[in-house]
Amino acid sequence: MTAPSGRALPAVLLTLTVVTGVVDAASFLGLGHIFTANMTGNVVFLGFAAAGAPGLSVARSGTALAAFAVGALLAGRMTAAMRTGPRRPWATAAFAIEAGLLLASAAVAAASGNDLTERGTVLYVVIVLTGLAMGIRNAAVRKLGVADLTTTVLTLGIAGLAADSSLAGGSNPGWRRRTGSVAAMFAGAALGAWLLRTSVARALGIAGVISGACALAAWFTAAFSSPQAQ
Repeated sequence: MTAPSGRALPAVLLTLTVVTGVVDAASFLGLGHIFTANMTGNVVFLGFAAAGAPGLSVARSGTALAAFAVGALLAGRMTAAMRTGPRRPWATAAFAIEAGLLLASAAVAAASGNDLTERGTVLYVVIVLTGLAMGIRNAAVRKLGVADLTTTVLTLGIAGLAADSSLAGGSNPGWRRRTGSVAAMFAGAALGAWLLRTSVARALGIAGVISGACALAAWFTAAFSSPQAQ
């Protein structure tokens, strides 16, 4: 039996937005001031690091960016291979792979505490695994093409909330999704920071479990049964 599609697809994507907040809290606070989900911020940090700003690292930010790009490339090849037919198989696979990579990163980070910056190889393995996971998911969500639910980027959504608001003479289109995305990211970041009081592994493990639940939801959501957009 499939779930009703009207609200189920946005609900899955909003839940993945919570995961983004958790992952970026873990990466920023526990992996040395980088982002492995939000590449806009990570590229900015890379520029700061290249200019010699203290506390930042070209190697860490560059590794996160490269891993994210590889993940997106792999997801692109996967969706291209499944160009015809319903979106369910590749969307479910993408979210499941994300979950597996996040759980693997939690396993690697286990017993390493809440700051991996001095953990050498462990640090970079966790960066690569989380970057790959987020690249795969972002490419899949981009292919889904649901307006105002990118699961990662909020800048345009916040701008849209203001520019399309009644105060600006607009009709407030998509305000529920836009405010929902902001709230989900905020909640995820707060949850991630709270979980990080114990360890990076705990935060990433919870993120992986949530992503796994989203993979299951995608399989049972009717909206994912429609053909993928070309």
